[in-house]
Amino acid sequence: MSGIAYAFFDTDIGRCAIAWGDGGIKGLRLPDDDPAYALRRLLNRFPDAEEVAPPPRIQAVIDDIVRLMRGEKVDLSAAPLDMSDVPEFHRRIYAVAMRIQPGQIRTYGDIARDLGDITLSRAVGQAMGANPFPIVMPCHRVMAAGGKLGGFSAPGGSNTKLKMLVIEGGKPDAGPQGDLFG
Repeated sequence: MSGIAYAFFDTDIGRCAIAWGDGGIKGLRLPDDDPAYALRRLLNRFPDAEEVAPPPRIQAVIDDIVRLMRGEKVDLSAAPLDMSDVPEFHRRIYAVAMRIQPGQIRTYGDIARDLGDITLSRAVGQAMGANPFPIVMPCHRVMAAGGKLGGFSAPGGSNTKLKMLVIEGGKPDAGPQGDLFG
């Protein structure tokens, strides 16, 4: 295959999309309320992409995502991500975040400390917002300081983030200010 291909697939949180090329997964898209809008957004990012049946290595990732969103314990860390378009600094952040297991939650500050500089917390948040691989690169497992949900740029915003955390067994309880665990 040359170029970019994509497929839509159904999960317990809705219809997702995945795009891939020869180097692996180029992007994932969480569910939108409007399927036509989801397709437009995907094609804005990958204008020459063609809808095709996923090859076995991509189908295996899709199957694992479906299982994870059903509440099963799944390790997506070996998914073939093509990070050729991802800035090096974001790659470092994503490498730390990929170690966060389902049911676990870390903060932007935790990741910044792992990178050796707590002042990078805001940059960690910005990298999470730019994540091209939601679910596989688990930005939804990263929170703001003080137990706050933090932002979530995916469709559905913080509600989608909370739904994904609950499905995975993190069991966060968002209070009126978005505080977790009460």
